[in-house]
Amino acid sequence: MAHNRKGSKKHFQVDPLLMPKVPRTNYMHLQEEKNRLQLKKFLVHRMFLVGHIQSNVEKKEISEYYEHLFQSILKHHLGEAVTGLLLIYSSTFLHILETSNGTLFRILLDYVAHEKEEKEFMIHGMKIIVASHNIPTRLFMQWHVSFIKVPVLYLDDVTQSQSLAEVTTDFLTMTHKLALHLFKTVKVGTKGPGDNLHQVAPDLLLPEQTIQYLCKAEEFMDPATFLNMYNRPIHITLDSETVWPAPSRF
Repeated sequence: MAHNRKGSKKHFQVDPLLMPKVPRTNYMHLQEEKNRLQLKKFLVHRMFLVGHIQSNVEKKEISEYYEHLFQSILKHHLGEAVTGLLLIYSSTFLHILETSNGTLFRILLDYVAHEKEEKEFMIHGMKIIVASHNIPTRLFMQWHVSFIKVPVLYLDDVTQSQSLAEVTTDFLTMTHKLALHLFKTVKVGTKGPGDNLHQVAPDLLLPEQTIQYLCKAEEFMDPATFLNMYNRPIHITLDSETVWPAPSRF
């Protein structure tokens, strides 16, 4: 009995040869560490939007609408802060958004709700040009608004002689160049580029004809269609699940 009691006090020792020599990790841990170093709690996505503006709407109302919407979302939903650029032309707009997936979802959802409830909402005919997921870095340090007040005359409309792929490529190229220009010139904490982009960067300012062309293109999704596809469950039937002849009941 004494021998058994003495032996029961001994702790089980793991063979040192079985212990891992190198600490192991996985891809999820690497992504979490990368986000932690970049001060990100969520993955950040970027979305390019274009649309039309009602003729009787003050341009300032559009910027105020988005500012209140961003603040309301951050109060009731945990996510990343919104950065980007809103260019408001005479009858159209270009909106670049950088934020988490849940925040983007709620921004589009709010627009769709207004579009259904109000016959003449301040913005309409919105199209999603492209959505980039899990972007490594942001192009904008904050959210900027610029009113393109000065009319710009274009000698020819290049969209009439170009294909949709060419117009989209030029659109993305010019917007990225404009974003890099603002990233280098606009200091953090300032109001942004202001309303004189036609003087500061005239070569990087998109013609309004390009935005109008993209708004009319049927190849791009509107927010309602995008949200329906986003919420639609995915059912994949494997070949191993299909049998022949099909089972039948008598």
